[in-house]
Amino acid sequence: MMGDSIDQTHLASVAAALADALAVPPPQPAHADHTPSSPRWDGQSLSSGHLGVTLLHALRARDGSAGWERPARWFAAAVREPIAAAGGAGLWHGAPALAFTLRAARLPGSEPLLAHLDAVVAAMVTRQIEAAERRIAARQRPEPGEYDLVRGLTGLGVHLLTGDPASPHLRAVLSYLVDLTVPVPADDEPSSDVPGWWTRYIPHGKTARDYGEGHSDNGMAHGITGPLAFLALAHRAGITVPGQRAAITAIWSWLERWQQFGTAGPWWPERVTFGEYSTGHVHQTGPARPSWCYGTPGITRSLQLGARVLNDRSRQVFAEHALLACVSDPVQMGWLNDPALCHGWAGTLATVAATAADATTADLTEQLPRLTEHLLHALDTTPRQRPGLLDGTAGPALVLHSLSTGGLTDWTNSLLITGGVAP
Repeated sequence: MMGDSIDQTHLASVAAALADALAVPPPQPAHADHTPSSPRWDGQSLSSGHLGVTLLHALRARDGSAGWERPARWFAAAVREPIAAAGGAGLWHGAPALAFTLRAARLPGSEPLLAHLDAVVAAMVTRQIEAAERRIAARQRPEPGEYDLVRGLTGLGVHLLTGDPASPHLRAVLSYLVDLTVPVPADDEPSSDVPGWWTRYIPHGKTARDYGEGHSDNGMAHGITGPLAFLALAHRAGITVPGQRAAITAIWSWLERWQQFGTAGPWWPERVTFGEYSTGHVHQTGPARPSWCYGTPGITRSLQLGARVLNDRSRQVFAEHALLACVSDPVQMGWLNDPALCHGWAGTLATVAATAADATTADLTEQLPRLTEHLLHALDTTPRQRPGLLDGTAGPALVLHSLSTGGLTDWTNSLLITGGVAP
């Protein structure tokens, strides 16, 4: 898959060196304050803490590259405080993150704890869907954390799809996401035909002047691109509910409506405000950096997955060519300045690799050696980061290890660039 110009042995050695630097978890401070910067948050976080490192060591143990002592040690550190099941818990933190990690890692002897965590997450799904139903009945807009990948029902759906595809809770999540695509009239708004995922949440660093009347978040991590990918991946796994294809079409059409065309190909605004919705013109002047979380790579992978479900070859080819144009543009690629999975070279490489595996042409596969070289260079020139998966060292190490051993595995389900039922 990587082509003749990439030495897979070298990739494995770099991944091993990064893993060796994360052999021992940091000691727990004497006083944990239970805030997002505390050991509890870090320990039970896929993004910045112990769980991403657990996955790295476990995948190396699974294929015989290392032993099971390290993943067991890091996971034990992750659960040395009470398990979080509310207040921000989701696929990337707390009980769902612990369950996802155990299932992807396949830690020996973890079955009893995993069964307990599955029950905790099922109860979370029930509570969150009931809250969403109350919100809809009150004719209110959702917060992104209601439906997104990181904290919302899309992320909980990933847990269910990989662990219990026969669960009625999974179908409840899918039905909720179908309903999310239906406009919900709101009494205090100038227009009632905005999509159901339209949110009044004001993003960090933005103002009420621009966002007070709501917006659509178009990103993979926190926006509607994540639900599109999840609906498509569940459909591909044979898990469907009434209206699922129509919902995929609705989100695809929304992103199609807001695609922009620059000199280097299509791109999408990170968000669409009500002012932009009303006029049909976006204020963002060009593409964002080509990242997994908000940029063209994450969006086009989601569009490709949706097009495959719809059996729409022209839409699939468009999505793949849009990604190819993006990663072939030296200006956009020059905006990537770190190796991270969320918004750096590792995430872009992993997303292109996943898209290439389903692509109708070989053009994307031909980009992988060059992108890999960029990631290796970024690792050489970037000061050592945090240990976590999304923003730290574990993410690039996992990408390199996966590509050196034949391709991406089920840990990338957490990014919604792959998905399916765990073995």
